[in-house]
Amino acid sequence: MNFCSSCGEKVSLMIPQGDNRPRYVCCHCDTIHYQNPKVVTGCIAQWQDKVLLCKRAIEPKYGLWTLPAGFMENGESNREGAARETLEEANATLENMTLFSVFSIAHINQIYTMYLGDLVAGKASAGSESLDVALVDEASIPWREMAFKVVEENLKLYFQDRAAGRFTTHYGEIVKLDDESFEISYF
Repeated sequence: MNFCSSCGEKVSLMIPQGDNRPRYVCCHCDTIHYQNPKVVTGCIAQWQDKVLLCKRAIEPKYGLWTLPAGFMENGESNREGAARETLEEANATLENMTLFSVFSIAHINQIYTMYLGDLVAGKASAGSESLDVALVDEASIPWREMAFKVVEENLKLYFQDRAAGRFTTHYGEIVKLDDESFEISYF
């Protein structure tokens, strides 16, 4: 960040009085520019014994599979964002949406929320951010072609819960280690 979004003057990176982290501060109007984590929201859309996957048509991870998800927009609830992303990426509508998981992913400054919902009439087609969509059963999940670790974890939890006959809400943290592997903790 180089300039203040409030007055247009240059900003400086400093620790404001009473704070403990470096922030961009405008010395002209004293605005402190906080940079906070982004919220990603999405949905595990289920139909019969299958889940909806989207093949990404955008970077990052172009051409890999994911669950419909994306950044929450201002003015919408987390649940509304999950429904909107599912509609945008898969032309699919959902009902009976419930919170399924929340993951903290500090190394990329994201909070990732996932809902569980029923796919209306089992209908979906590729939206503008997807090359393809597919309803797949557990045995057909393309695990080696998944775009994001958090998506893999959500799918694993979903199939574990389904096998147990009971869905619960999960909270976890995904930490990227120096060797590029991941450590996942659940609470």
